[in-house]
Amino acid sequence: MRRLAMLAAVATLAVAVVSADAATPGFRYGVAAGEITSTSALLWTRAPAAGRVCLAYRPSPIAPPICMVARPGNDLVVQTRLTGLRPDTRYRYQFSQGRGSSGVGEFETTPAVVAGATVRFAISGDADATPGVNGKPGFNRFEVYARMAAERNDFNINLGDTIYSDSEIGGAPVARTVQEKWGKYKLGLALPALRTLRASAGLYSHWDDHEFINDFSRPENGDAIYAAGVKAFRDYAPVTYSSALGLYRTFRWGKHLELFFLDERSFRSAKATQVCGGDLAPTAPQAVRDGFATLAPSLKAPVSAACLAAIDDPTRTMLGARQYAAFTKAIKASTATWKVVVNEVPIQQYYALPYDRWEGYAAERDKLLGFLRANVRNVVFVTTDTHGNLVNEIRSKTLSAAPERYGIWEVVTGPVATNTFAKEIDGFLGTPGAGTAIGALFFKPPPPSGMGMRCAALDTYSYAQVTVTARRLTVGMKDAKGRPVREATGVECAPLVLTAR
Repeated sequence: MRRLAMLAAVATLAVAVVSADAATPGFRYGVAAGEITSTSALLWTRAPAAGRVCLAYRPSPIAPPICMVARPGNDLVVQTRLTGLRPDTRYRYQFSQGRGSSGVGEFETTPAVVAGATVRFAISGDADATPGVNGKPGFNRFEVYARMAAERNDFNINLGDTIYSDSEIGGAPVARTVQEKWGKYKLGLALPALRTLRASAGLYSHWDDHEFINDFSRPENGDAIYAAGVKAFRDYAPVTYSSALGLYRTFRWGKHLELFFLDERSFRSAKATQVCGGDLAPTAPQAVRDGFATLAPSLKAPVSAACLAAIDDPTRTMLGARQYAAFTKAIKASTATWKVVVNEVPIQQYYALPYDRWEGYAAERDKLLGFLRANVRNVVFVTTDTHGNLVNEIRSKTLSAAPERYGIWEVVTGPVATNTFAKEIDGFLGTPGAGTAIGALFFKPPPPSGMGMRCAALDTYSYAQVTVTARRLTVGMKDAKGRPVREATGVECAPLVLTAR
């Protein structure tokens, strides 16, 4: 009888995606599909109670329902991997427990490797749902996620700081244990926009530091908080993880796109912050430091040789030897037209507080970029973390008369919901308007007087909308209403359009 009921549910799944708000209240945290390939997907929900949970999906063969058990040790979360799916096919799915059912989710499998399909996706990150003093979310209600869902993309990416274990909202306790981190994930999923995003299309999820603690590294912060962060993240995001490679993985979307997700937290060396005494811009030329000393008088002091040696130390790593080898081998061998590197922390230079970014691991940065320039065409980095929109060609020694160019672009986007980069600069320097001034005076002017950024919008909640074809990769920077992002001057950030080489 139960099997007949489940088969009937398969036959009557709604044609349109249903918002999680319309689902039986018991499945209050919605559904999600992750790790999409041409033949598989990892499906997720949180059950109303411990016990048996079953899944129906279509189109599907007539077969027994897929059932699993929700257990308190996973906070009632269940996940199951569907296999044997058809390439380039849209699937709909629904979970049930007893008489209750979840909302309907949908996802699209990837096209076959030989298929020359156009692919569209959106990416953002940095989303803090911690409540403020009034009990409401302290920043916003994740409107960026709702706009990403409205794009009706082939898939979307939620890149890093998907929770804030250590929120910037004053008085919020730090989430250190698995249970406390579970609570942070549920805060975000209590907002309809995130549930809608997860149900509307396949979603690739990835961590950065705040899933653990700010600017996290295992040598500095320890294995206990790493283990808690991994456990909670894997419970609430359908992802593939291994102790050897962390969250590093790749996904192919037809003939023209391959995604490479880098894990820049699991294997990195300790930062050089302490050796450098927290210097604001240790790698900037002294002439540039002197020019900004009116905003930050500490820049007048010269940088110690020990600090610069630590930043340039070739034994320090961002990726770890095994991940570096796996990534460089895979991207060199890729036959996709476009290779998109999903990158937790920026790899372009902008000098200010470089310790947690690729700039703070200068030797490995130069090694990797040199390898890509020599061996791989049509590489693009997409990144979050900085809480602003920063689009630039990647260079080395940018603040010089003849900076070294790699022919590779990076698009930094976001945030969804936290302090923007401009507001963080204002707070750090104690000077209102300093963030906007630095954007205009330093990020926009061309080298050697500035960074020469194509877009430097430091105070906008945003996402990047990406379209990939055989000849072009186009990235549009959009705000929470789907409009083009604007810099402080009011000028729109034009889409970045790259032509395949």
